[in-house]
Amino acid sequence: MALIEDVEAILSYGNICDHCLGRFFGKRSFALSNDERGGALRTAHYLVTNRPFKPQEGPCWVCNDIFRDIDLWAGRVARATEGIEFDTFLIGTRVPPLMAESEEMVWSDLSLQDTEPLKSEMNREVGKAVSVLTGKSADLKNPDIVAILDISTGYVEIKITPVFFYGRYQKFERGIPQTHWNCRSCQGRGCESCNFTGKQYPDSVEELIGRPVIRAFDGENAVLHGSGREDIDARMIGTGRPFIMEVVSPKKRSVDLSALGESINHEASGRVSVSPLRMSRRDEVESIKSNKGYKKYRIMVEVDGTLSQIELESALEALQGVTIYQRTPQRVAHRRADKVRERRALEIGFAGIEDEKFIIEITGEAGLYIKELVSGDNGRTRPSLAEILGKPARVTSLDVVQVQGINNGE
Repeated sequence: MALIEDVEAILSYGNICDHCLGRFFGKRSFALSNDERGGALRTAHYLVTNRPFKPQEGPCWVCNDIFRDIDLWAGRVARATEGIEFDTFLIGTRVPPLMAESEEMVWSDLSLQDTEPLKSEMNREVGKAVSVLTGKSADLKNPDIVAILDISTGYVEIKITPVFFYGRYQKFERGIPQTHWNCRSCQGRGCESCNFTGKQYPDSVEELIGRPVIRAFDGENAVLHGSGREDIDARMIGTGRPFIMEVVSPKKRSVDLSALGESINHEASGRVSVSPLRMSRRDEVESIKSNKGYKKYRIMVEVDGTLSQIELESALEALQGVTIYQRTPQRVAHRRADKVRERRALEIGFAGIEDEKFIIEITGEAGLYIKELVSGDNGRTRPSLAEILGKPARVTSLDVVQVQGINNGE
């Protein structure tokens, strides 16, 4: 009888459709849709009380008969997704405040515990209709697109899920940053200093890879997530640096990554290249950005005064494997917290002489500042090569030759 009393109380509020009546008990274990449940409850109320409910004129006071327009909304979704490649979708609904308040008032007044929100039923019913209309499948966890129904305006907003792919890049030209930098003078607005481009540097690895990517996926933007970054004046050679490219709002998803890689390498020839690419996922972005794998460098070092190879090798041996204390370098102190970090040079050795400069190869822990390991940075890095030698020393060129990957020590 308690159920029938709740039904009678709900009917007393005003004219209500079977969808909304059934939804107030939507989580009870009836094998019925909300619409069917509402009709059954209305019939049960009549059989028990012998008092048929006389509907008032006008639409449902809770939803304004919105469930009559399911097919209309499905058609709007289909039209809004024209020209967008997708296999899976998810429906979301923005419910007008008055509708939400109306059903919440009934929940509160009658202390109902088994209710389903209007937006949940709308999402489900429109989703079923869209699936029938388009042949696509609903996916609650990883949809290719999300269609947001705005009941107040009748508008459908489409949010396209980004596409992610993984690869390694090599950078052969010094002076190219990894990602786009806004002009320091105008902060990207465009001024005489940047020739009204809004950019501090004409190109970046992100843009050189991203331009063909945006065309291929018909996307709005391409964002590079790297496993660390090399200095602007450093090359990234050898095995390349792992990265994941995030393609923003791609209208195409089934892109031949092999052909895309060839296109990138052709357009950026001599400046940047990418290794074979594979599809990735959003959760891999965090893995690659937090990767603490080792890095291997080849550097050219200039030392003031005379220095023999034996003296150099002895100094390098003293640096290998010991704890290096590095205060945030002066060159990056303006954008990084001032703190002391502990790192190690796992392997360090002499590799030759070129143009009267020493070539040194270093394999270091992630985050080891190589230039400061050599120069000492006015005592901010200790020990350093300059400190051990007792002579000023500096890096004149730096190449990254290996970055450990995120998969099984790749």
